[in-house]
Amino acid sequence: MIVFPAIDLRQGRCVRLRQGRPESETVFSDDPVAMAEQWVSQGAEWLHVVNLDGAFGQASSNLQVVKEIANSNFQPPTSNLQIQFGGGLRTMTDIEEALGLGLARVILGTVAVKEPSLVAEAVNSFGAEKIVVGIDARKGNVATHGWQEVSSSLTATELALRMKELGVERVVYTDIARDGMLSGVNVEAT
Repeated sequence: MIVFPAIDLRQGRCVRLRQGRPESETVFSDDPVAMAEQWVSQGAEWLHVVNLDGAFGQASSNLQVVKEIANSNFQPPTSNLQIQFGGGLRTMTDIEEALGLGLARVILGTVAVKEPSLVAEAVNSFGAEKIVVGIDARKGNVATHGWQEVSSSLTATELALRMKELGVERVVYTDIARDGMLSGVNVEAT
């Protein structure tokens, strides 16, 4: 089993939102690099980093923060730290820029619904190993744009099957009602 500690970034800080609501923010640290180092010191081989500002469609300096994490020399030394990053990546330029930082994977969410051809192009350009689709759902229906818009007709399962047809091999699924609630995984929906 591989555990992916998550670092959610908002305005350069490590935060948690309850059920994706921006107004329900808890700040855990003003130093994302130190938070990443803490996870690495506890044995993390992967980090799951989310740019909440990007997901909400807001300008952000969080790509610089991810670059700092990726370029850090943590103690104990780890040359195998892998980072998957998502939130607001909605163009090939965004994807290229993120992968250009040396990240292992990017996570595409909103574009998987709004522009699936971009997902197919990304898989073809960078390989399925580099592209993950984030499927976020409220009551089984897909949510986009930082979980602010919910489709009344597209289910998480339908989106996953569509993405599989495009060559996607990895999905990160989030049941929004459980996110940030410390209530565990929705095993049935997953």
